[in-house]
Amino acid sequence: MGKIRITKQFNFETGHALYGYDGKCKNVHGHSYKLSVTVIGSPIRDTSNVKYGMVIDFGDLKKIVKEEIVDVFDHATVFNKNTPHIELAKELKDRGHHVILVDYQPTSEMMVIDFAQKIQSRLPENIKLHAIKLQETETSFAEWYASDN
Repeated sequence: MGKIRITKQFNFETGHALYGYDGKCKNVHGHSYKLSVTVIGSPIRDTSNVKYGMVIDFGDLKKIVKEEIVDVFDHATVFNKNTPHIELAKELKDRGHHVILVDYQPTSEMMVIDFAQKIQSRLPENIKLHAIKLQETETSFAEWYASDN
């Protein structure tokens, strides 16, 4: 039996600002992100296994992605920890807002790299991350492929 790719899709809302950017995105704003996570593996061949025929249970993949990304980033505001917005971030935190400080520019490109690392660290040994697509608008997205990395 060959390798099969399966994909699970997720949605979450996140705000961010791009430190040092020369356009509108230097301002705090948000996106309704769509995240597609594709893994690759061989379907389980053991007929006594309750997951027989599955590469990975969609519920198991959902649990990983929700815990590592969706539950963390949903309705959060993400700032580069070196941003001058740090005072705003502190004020928001002090007022009970969910703020995430990251060590990268929170673009879709950098977020997808971060997400790939987080997901890979949680996948079972026999399952490999194949691709991630992070869509921030209907026409703009970043993609990460294992074959490129």
